[in-house]
Amino acid sequence: MPGRLYHQDPRQRPGRRSLPTPQPSGTDTVMHKIHQIYIDGHFVTPHGTEVAPLYNPSTEQVIGEVRLADETDANAAVAAAKRAFASYSRTTKLERIAILKRLTAAFTDRLDDIKTAMTEEYGAVRGIVEGLIPLAPAMFDEAAKLLESYEFEQTRGTTTVSMDPLGVAVAITPWNLSAVFVAQKVANALAAGCTVVVKPSELSALQTQILTEAFDAADLPPGVVNVITGRGATVGDTLTSHPDVAKVDFTGSTGVGQQIMRNAADTFKRLTLELGGKSPTILLDDADIPSAVGAALTSGFLNNGQTCFAGTRILAPESKLDEVLTAIESAMPAFKAGDPTDAATGVGPVVSQTQFDRVQSYIRLGQEEGAHILTGGEGRPEGLDKGWFVKPTVFTGVTNQMRIAREEIFGPVLVVIAYKDEQEAVAIANDTPYGLQAHVFSQDPERARRTAEQLEAGTVLINRIFGDPEAPFGGMKQSGIGRHHHTYGLESYLEPRAITA
Repeated sequence: MPGRLYHQDPRQRPGRRSLPTPQPSGTDTVMHKIHQIYIDGHFVTPHGTEVAPLYNPSTEQVIGEVRLADETDANAAVAAAKRAFASYSRTTKLERIAILKRLTAAFTDRLDDIKTAMTEEYGAVRGIVEGLIPLAPAMFDEAAKLLESYEFEQTRGTTTVSMDPLGVAVAITPWNLSAVFVAQKVANALAAGCTVVVKPSELSALQTQILTEAFDAADLPPGVVNVITGRGATVGDTLTSHPDVAKVDFTGSTGVGQQIMRNAADTFKRLTLELGGKSPTILLDDADIPSAVGAALTSGFLNNGQTCFAGTRILAPESKLDEVLTAIESAMPAFKAGDPTDAATGVGPVVSQTQFDRVQSYIRLGQEEGAHILTGGEGRPEGLDKGWFVKPTVFTGVTNQMRIAREEIFGPVLVVIAYKDEQEAVAIANDTPYGLQAHVFSQDPERARRTAEQLEAGTVLINRIFGDPEAPFGGMKQSGIGRHHHTYGLESYLEPRAITA
């Protein structure tokens, strides 16, 4: 009888759908074999025939495989979402709230499985899975609460403005924190009355399987949420250029975001793009240096350095530079690289051999550019002879014109840049093509706010590294367009219609 990924107890609702079961590989270990996608309320075998291996980045071993969808599957998923939109777009707020609450419960039920998959699939450390993954069900819960007070019909002067759902939405998500990104996008779309095709990264197939099972368990109307895993060059391009898709919500690299904009241009799709970052962390000269440095390193090494909003540029006052560097060296033992299942581990592996090689190339590049390694360096950490582990690395003697200070590395590599005064700190912070997030540390609230107001970033955090879930989140410049969270996220899936009598 079919069962759930990671769960031993079988679970099936007779007469409607059947859940795929991971199959043994013929050895003592169980290989995850994910050979189905989710379209129109059913698990189905993809038309696509390509099978991609799944790796455990901590061991470099193959742990499973995923069969990838193709253009035919993408078209089928859009068609299912379009059919479902006709009725779902006319649902009441109460009906959507009920659906969002069922999703809250379904995702909460699978939290432990999601955490296990994240650690196995991309090496997420315990602090990440315990601290951030509960945000996934919370996204649905917050959307339900927002709907209770949101007015879809508003009056402006003599005009009635109706806020209408856009249509079929496509949600494209990365492999890191996949559950949170999927929930974030789907919650906004469903609250607005849109139907969705979700295309997660093929590197997050284990997480995707669990999330799909959670969608299925929530008993959604068929076609309201469809989930297909496939390559960006095939499935992604098909979805983002499809004439029946009204909205694309993407989280990922700036380069892919640019391609999505080109694909969407012919049909003027609405876009929300959360893209890359090279976030500055400004330590003002009155900051509590040990505390601020600890927070700065936590931000920079968050999720093994694989976070778009990571504070990868630490801006330190020249007058306190020695103190800052000493504080960094003192704090580094808390960011020990190793087994992500060990509570003492602060930094796990990067996701793939390709990413490991990329990060190593940047560490070499930094030295070639004339920067100095304060901690870390090339190669694996001591005692680790396998796995895609990178030494948590901090460069000093860095100028903001070096490539290691300008390009998104997406690994545990940080740079320290010295500045003379507050004005120069702001100039350095803003001298970047990115503008996703920034941080300011100071013991003077007014000074900190004055500095924050000059920074070109969608989010500026003062004396903290995590934002407010009710605040808008998104980037300026090449960090993207549009915003997530609360009313800002909901209205990105709505189109105002003005009717004046």
